Amino acid sequence: MKTIEQWFSLYGESHQNPTNIKIHKVAVPLIYFSVVALISAIPGLTGLVILGVISLAALLFYFILSIKLGFVMSIFTGLCIYVASSISIYLIEIAIAVFVVAWIFQFVGHKVEGKKPSFFDDLSFLLIGPAWVFNPIFSFDKKYKAK
Repeated sequence: MKTIEQWFSLYGESHQNPTNIKIHKVAVPLIYFSVVALISAIPGLTGLVILGVISLAALLFYFILSIKLGFVMSIFTGLCIYVASSISIYLIEIAIAVFVVAWIFQFVGHKVEGKKPSFFDDLSFLLIGPAWVFNPIFSFDKKYKAK
């Protein structure tokens, strides 16, 4: 398994343009939230089990990379679950709209960057994106801060 430094280095290769970086700082957390919200919208025990399994798997990945990252992403995931449960009346509609709009912005950012999204090469980058966005705030690795 790659280290957090290796992941950030690889992810950073296609995230150099300041406009693309700014878009990612907003869109990546929104996409993460929308995925959590969509899974939260699955009714009954099935939704809770799916959300629990996916959340635990993602958080385990983060904790393996860095204890600090694991804690930060646990807090962010919990916050996403809390917000999703607070807007339950229009949850599906809001989550879908946020998901679509945020992805449109992501692809615009990569068009500006002139490079394809990292996850086209490895789906693990879908989990690295949020860590990379939060890195400048929590300094998981000072060498690979998003500008």
